[in-house]
Amino acid sequence: MGLSVVGIGARRGVVGMDAAAFLRDVFAAHRIWPDVLAVPDFRAADAGVRALAEALGLAVTVVAGDALAAVQGQCPTRSARAAAETGFASVAEGCALAAAGHGARLVVLRQTGPGVTCAVALRDVAGRDGEWGTE
Repeated sequence: MGLSVVGIGARRGVVGMDAAAFLRDVFAAHRIWPDVLAVPDFRAADAGVRALAEALGLAVTVVAGDALAAVQGQCPTRSARAAAETGFASVAEGCALAAAGHGARLVVLRQTGPGVTCAVALRDVAGRDGEWGTE
């Protein structure tokens, strides 16, 4: 069994239902449906992010800035624009990896859609007692 997390990045106030359709298309194309939607702490209060999670039927987990910073070196794609605006060059991939936890790997690299970027990380959780998402 694995824990899959979709990380998202977006500019404040631009996430809409077009983003939900885009994410559904990404999930279908990669034959994956994540367990959790991960957002950076600086977007956690954005109503559009919460509406997106609700539309997809996903729980939201908030990724703290220090956790997002810790995984930046593991992220293969970088955005100069995101770095200038948020201080992080890889928000979607970083959120996915940080929320999925130690040993996670990206199974969908950053995808760009209407007002949102996303990436999906997967971590095998079988047999890891006491960790989030275990059986």
